[in-house]
Amino acid sequence: MLQINNLHAEVDGKPILKGLSLSINAGEVHAIMGPNGAGKSTLSYVLAGRPGYEVTEGTATLDGQDLLALDPHERAAAGLFLGFQYPVEIPGVSNLQFLRTALNAQRKSRGEAELSGAEFLKVARAQAQALGLDMEMLKRPVNVGFSGGEKKRNEMVQMGIIDPKMAILDETDSGLDIDALRVIGDGINRIMRKDDKAVLLITHYQRLLDYVRPDFVHVLANGRIVRSGGPELALELEREGYGAIAA
Repeated sequence: MLQINNLHAEVDGKPILKGLSLSINAGEVHAIMGPNGAGKSTLSYVLAGRPGYEVTEGTATLDGQDLLALDPHERAAAGLFLGFQYPVEIPGVSNLQFLRTALNAQRKSRGEAELSGAEFLKVARAQAQALGLDMEMLKRPVNVGFSGGEKKRNEMVQMGIIDPKMAILDETDSGLDIDALRVIGDGINRIMRKDDKAVLLITHYQRLLDYVRPDFVHVLANGRIVRSGGPELALELEREGYGAIAA
């Protein structure tokens, strides 16, 4: 599904990714772990098309489609979803209106019928209920006044509504307590753990992987993947630290 080959990228002229290659098949969950500054968030931003992150070499495709040739909204319409470590607040923009507009824009780009207000509300209620998020919060401006855990729940509601084929989740576990972590983990499994979808989890810690069990774990250091393995690799990282594993 997602194929990355020899990807090089820089920010403000500074090389960050230095020949990263990764293959993720449909139905798989991959986790990338690594120290601060290794390039984990840069990878997510490059794949999503964030301005200021320049690809200097290599390729990235989603279902055979060249991601790097697409604008960010086109990548989203192609089925790519990016979950942020720190979801942004958008004052003055209704959560519900934001999500309905985003969903219908994607449906329109794929030649699908747009959802009516009633149809959309039915989908939104189901996703909010599954994540334990009060529908009243979806009527508020996007993430404004939300706690850290509520922002992450709201982001999972967004993912459930958009229903992407490929989710890149950048430190989704950041700032979550034990109960919120379980809810978010259950949400990821419910929405994305399917044969026609795939997930790339970016995390520092094992704890999220207790709820969303990865098929593969990769260690990212100095801009490239230096080691790959199964779920046991995350446990080894917890015991030994990144220095010993990535050396």
